[in-house]
Amino acid sequence: MTDISYINWNSMSDKALAEQIGAFIKHHRMEQNQTQETLANAAGISRSTLSLLERGETVTLATLIQVLRILDLLHVMEVFWIQQTISPLALAKMEKNKRKRASGKRAE
Repeated sequence: MTDISYINWNSMSDKALAEQIGAFIKHHRMEQNQTQETLANAAGISRSTLSLLERGETVTLATLIQVLRILDLLHVMEVFWIQQTISPLALAKMEKNKRKRASGKRAE
């Protein structure tokens, strides 16, 4: 790829990924002009926990979700949505078993 914005997430270490998530949180907090203290209080966590998150240190998944919720960024969770798909063979079998005509009998 020649696109300069392309990031090879697979080649990044876990630490680098955590730091990227922390930078994302800090960027959006600053964009919303919130201090660490106000965001942490709204999310129900300590300021030091938020600081750990922003530095890419270990925090719980629940903490990340709480912060995303307060920053109105839960839409990033869409990448985790599992959409059920049906195989073409299963679809063909369903279509084969589908009713082709009415029997004409009425329920009384």
